[in-house]
Amino acid sequence: MKMENLLPRERILAGELPNLSVEELLCVILGRGMPGKNVFVLAKEIAGILEKKTRMPCMEELLAIRGLGQAKSAQILACLELSGRFMLGMQDKAICSPKELMPQLSFLKHSVQENMVVITLNGGNKVIKIHRITIGTANSTQAHPREAFAPAIEDRAVAIVLAHNHPSGSHEPSMEDLRLTQRLCEAGRILQIPVLDHLVISSSGFTSLKNDYGEYFE
Repeated sequence: MKMENLLPRERILAGELPNLSVEELLCVILGRGMPGKNVFVLAKEIAGILEKKTRMPCMEELLAIRGLGQAKSAQILACLELSGRFMLGMQDKAICSPKELMPQLSFLKHSVQENMVVITLNGGNKVIKIHRITIGTANSTQAHPREAFAPAIEDRAVAIVLAHNHPSGSHEPSMEDLRLTQRLCEAGRILQIPVLDHLVISSSGFTSLKNDYGEYFE
């Protein structure tokens, strides 16, 4: 059966967790909808609120959604608080080394498709946001400078870090990885949004291209 025909919970069991949308993740948390409003409609309304927020929503904001009672609202808030304590709290810390980004990029380690993400950074070298910009095949992904730098411009970032995964288990960069890095570094210099590093991540570890192939960043 094709992945797109599976329900969100079935996709998680199939190892597709990193590729689920916000709405699909909310469907798993909610479990079910209500008479006259199925779980997918309810999840879409909640996602619409969350995606506009720059802070944690309050209970009253969630209760304003028809069909979302106190129990379900509490579940959503608990999930957001838990992720904030273990992952998003890293945004308050200046990134001084590639290793410090790994907790926030752990979702890439076991993905069965190559994913390219852009980590936008502010002037204090703190993470603004992590954007998934492309999803490729089992052994390749493509990224154009416009896809890499559009979220950086939107976030008003002063620098970015690139990261992508290798489902093969190897975290050695390919020549295409190196050429892509050079291309994006050149674009970053024109836009005055430097690429600080490009990380290749796999289930066995990661490689910092800036550390091992610094000439591509010059």
